[in-house]
Amino acid sequence: MEHSPPPFFKQGPSANARLAFFALLAIALLVIDARTSMLATIRQGIGAALYPLQRTVLVPRDTARVLGDYFGGVARLRDERAELARIEATNARTLLQVEQLAAENSQLRRTLEMRERLAIRSIVGEVLYETRDPFTHRIVLDRGLQHGIAPGQPVIDASGVIGQVTRVLPLSSEVTLISDRSTTLPVELARTGQRAISFGGPDPGHLELRYLPTNSDVVAGDLAVTSGLDGLFPPGLPVGRVESFKRESGGSFASATMTPVAGIHSSRLLLVLLTERANVPANQPEEAPRTAPRSRARAATK
Repeated sequence: MEHSPPPFFKQGPSANARLAFFALLAIALLVIDARTSMLATIRQGIGAALYPLQRTVLVPRDTARVLGDYFGGVARLRDERAELARIEATNARTLLQVEQLAAENSQLRRTLEMRERLAIRSIVGEVLYETRDPFTHRIVLDRGLQHGIAPGQPVIDASGVIGQVTRVLPLSSEVTLISDRSTTLPVELARTGQRAISFGGPDPGHLELRYLPTNSDVVAGDLAVTSGLDGLFPPGLPVGRVESFKRESGGSFASATMTPVAGIHSSRLLLVLLTERANVPANQPEEAPRTAPRSRARAATK
């Protein structure tokens, strides 16, 4: 079967003739352009005319690239922010630890300096926690019977008197603070030498001097120190500083309010003086919450 185009498509030159003609025309144009650059202006015009179309065609690609860069940058910034937050938290924790260690080191140095000034054997203890009883002021140390702690021994810090050991366990001990209302301590005013008894004040964190003569020379700022009359606390240890002095109207006694010199609620490293107290049975540590019996309180003020 013969496959030939319909008569209508056989008009004009044949396909081979047209192919040869356009091939020769293309070669001629290439030669002319290479030798004379006559088509450069035409190419520039066509390029200028097609440039808007090229930019329009490239808009989706550029938009996708910009969006990709934007979301990639957002994700990168989020990761960097999280990393910086982690580094900041780590640095803050390290800084707090360094500050805490510096504070503990400073307190330990002051405590050891106080230890060197006292001619009494002592041991450094760390406060574990403060008891939850709202009606008592007591703390627990990490030293006990195995470390030589005994009931009745004084406890001080680098600034002054903290309290007294009232209960001892094998590895820990309980200390009643001087601000506890059941605690009494023989003191004397450093400025005048007047003797008195320090009681735990009615207000938390305060002390009180009771049964003072109405003509006592007591002014705000006077420092009360241990008198040593109880035979337990060495004399001269700072106890409290007078805040106010009050004379009872119609009474024969006066009283003064004091603020403890020692950090009774802030000191972490304390010094336990390894003194002996013969009048406290070893099997009844809870029976010694006071540094001086109440019966001696008024006698010491006379």
